[in-house]
Amino acid sequence: MGSWLTRAVDGLYRRSGAASLTSRARAVITVLVVAGVLVAGIGLILGVHEGDLAQLLLLIGLITLAHLFGLRMRVGSTSIDVDWGEAALIVGFILVPVSWVPAAAGAGVLLAKPVVSLVSGNRTSPIETVRAAASLTLSAGFAALVVWGSGVAVLPMSAQAAAVVVLAALTYLLTSAGLLAVHLAVRDGQSMVGVVWQALRGTPVMIVGNVALGLVAVRLWGTSWLWVLPPLLWLLHQLYVHRVHEDEERRTWRAFAMASRSLHRLDEVAVAREGLQAARALFPVRGVELTVLGSQTRYRWSSRTGDEILIDPAPAVPAVETDRLPPLTRVLEVAGGRVGVLTLRPLRQRAWGLNDQHRLAAFGDALAAALHDAATHSALRELRERTMYESHHDPLTRLLNRDALMDRGDAVLRGLDTRTPVALLLLDMDHFKEVNDTLGHLAGDELLQTAATRLSGDVGHGELLARLGGDEFALLVTDLPGLSPDHEEADRLTAATVVAQRRARMLTAALATPTEVAGVTLSAEVSVGVVVATAGEFDLTELLRRADIALYQAKESGARVTGYDPHRDRTSTDRLALVAELRTALAADDQLHLVLQPAVDLQTGAPTGVEALIRWHHPRRGLLTPKHFVRAVEASDLLGRFTRHVLDQALALAAEWRRQGLDVPVAVNLSPRSLLDPQLPTEVAELLRRHGMPASKLVLEITETVVLSPLPVTDQVLRELRELGVRFAVDDFGTGFSSLTFLTRIAVDELKVDRTFVARMAESKQAAAIVQAVVDLGRQLGLRVVAEGVETADQRTALRRLGCDAGQGFHFSRPLPADQITDSLHALAKAARPVRPVRPKTGTAHP
Repeated sequence: MGSWLTRAVDGLYRRSGAASLTSRARAVITVLVVAGVLVAGIGLILGVHEGDLAQLLLLIGLITLAHLFGLRMRVGSTSIDVDWGEAALIVGFILVPVSWVPAAAGAGVLLAKPVVSLVSGNRTSPIETVRAAASLTLSAGFAALVVWGSGVAVLPMSAQAAAVVVLAALTYLLTSAGLLAVHLAVRDGQSMVGVVWQALRGTPVMIVGNVALGLVAVRLWGTSWLWVLPPLLWLLHQLYVHRVHEDEERRTWRAFAMASRSLHRLDEVAVAREGLQAARALFPVRGVELTVLGSQTRYRWSSRTGDEILIDPAPAVPAVETDRLPPLTRVLEVAGGRVGVLTLRPLRQRAWGLNDQHRLAAFGDALAAALHDAATHSALRELRERTMYESHHDPLTRLLNRDALMDRGDAVLRGLDTRTPVALLLLDMDHFKEVNDTLGHLAGDELLQTAATRLSGDVGHGELLARLGGDEFALLVTDLPGLSPDHEEADRLTAATVVAQRRARMLTAALATPTEVAGVTLSAEVSVGVVVATAGEFDLTELLRRADIALYQAKESGARVTGYDPHRDRTSTDRLALVAELRTALAADDQLHLVLQPAVDLQTGAPTGVEALIRWHHPRRGLLTPKHFVRAVEASDLLGRFTRHVLDQALALAAEWRRQGLDVPVAVNLSPRSLLDPQLPTEVAELLRRHGMPASKLVLEITETVVLSPLPVTDQVLRELRELGVRFAVDDFGTGFSSLTFLTRIAVDELKVDRTFVARMAESKQAAAIVQAVVDLGRQLGLRVVAEGVETADQRTALRRLGCDAGQGFHFSRPLPADQITDSLHALAKAARPVRPVRPKTGTAHP
């Protein structure tokens, strides 16, 4: 029986040749072979005078037959041969001298093992055959020592002799098992005692029957009853076959149940590893591959890799099969959908029966379900993580969003010393709407992504960066270098404010670097509001509110970076409600009104036009002039409605004057942002048609800032308005940086000299020279020149001497409500008289 333990090596570790063995394993095999040869040789020499060579050959033949007609039992993926080795050994003790039994045992293995390997298809390497023969030789040698040392004669077979040979057979069994365990431990680095014990525990009846058969054979040897042995052997063989298959099935299905439970994992890699391990335990294979289609990953194990599971990308093209035995492939499906492919490489073709096919089908279904569950769980986990990420990040820039900034920012503030200075920087792009309106939203998105990338690259330790929405970003800075906590809080905050504002200016400089967007070179210019406080003073909501106020102050003042000013907090807070209140005012009839100021010909005194100025009679705030609300209007979505409202009122009044015989144009100030609305020309044309006014009687006053944004949509709107016949006047001419450039780009009809130059003409030669230059420029270009802010007769006289065409200011009339302007215009027209032209002087004018 011991031989099946020795040959378990074939089933557990399918390695061929000594080259695959470690040096320790080769050393152990060498020791076994040398010891086996010595034991066999010494035994033959000791019994040379007692033994019969024919009997020796008969014993070798019996041992060979005992191994040839054995059974194969599978324990997991381990193949074990169940033979009649113990019975043949017991018979050997009566055929030959005891010392010859080891040699006969080794010779029988050397003869039988190659034949078994050839017939079964389970190829065994020569080195393994020699090792098995040496192990059984040594095991038989220990058994012979038991018989020799007892001093009991085997024949005749007495009860004492039977006890001795049974003890010798058990010694043979245990010794061969021990030698196998040592070999496996040295060769593979782990003990297989568990597998050996499982096999012993499953075949106690076989072991007892094997020993009993040997005793019966000895008892009947040389008698006429010897013919009973073949039928008895056949009956025992059938019993063994049934018992082996029964035990094998029980162990296999128990292993299948354990394997199915082991597949209950929520991770693909864990399921794949358990699946490969289970396949090794369930089937007689030398290699297993699992290809998972979802992740395109291949997991594989082979006898060459030991316990290592290799993970590779799934091959695009299946490898060409070069093995003698074709692999077994099972497509893994769940509800008709493929999840993977399981490939088994069998040890031998005969090992696969109908039960193996059933087990493979059941195992494949279990593995497919486990992979499907793992993939579903992985998809749900990824969805949860993605949802969590997206709930905290802006989808366009991948920065933190407002909610995440509020949560994390407050958590950061709570974790700091309450005396630690912190800063919140609120950044808002200037003229971003123009980019969207002109180049499209994709270009605007690209500009935002570029800005986010630059800001992210400049974010340091202790800073949180977020996109709050639109073109607004926020940066929370909690690591401000400054004064130590020993200084006064006011001094520490002052020092921190200097650092924070310097940080803000660095960011504006980094963003202002030109970049190409949609084929146009742009700069992401921003305004920044900065607020500094101690960590324990405010939460992030209050810091954001104060930073927003500072940002509005930066926008209003034109400064790039502005710190929070608590003295303007109430005004800024009220501004937040101003836009909502303006919606109500536009829907009402008694809040938004026009006041009108005439322009007068400086020679005759006759009215040459009227400028319409908006006033808001706010029910709570009182009378508001444009400086109180125009910036809020321009920053909101109400600009279009507001502009149409003013134009409608102005044209209605001009139409009324015309019906009364006063054919004077009306001038309306136009926001630069209004020129970004491609619908403006259509709306102006509709208003002119509704009020029956010729387009030449409408003057749109624009500022020089229009030239700073040379956008195609602006040029298109101006061109369409000009085609309608609308006239253009340049308001506050001379105060900008691009006056002359403006006149080369846009066809205008009138220049309005800014009131600051008119007011300082008397005491400033430079101011007078500027007015003279504007008048000369207007004369050269054929443009009408109007001076604003004329408040005295001396100013009128000086302007008339310079050749200025018209004037507007308190000297002629204050802005009047609509019900008074008609009388004022009539009075000016009646008072007009021809005046002798005054020849304009050249050079500098002195009033």
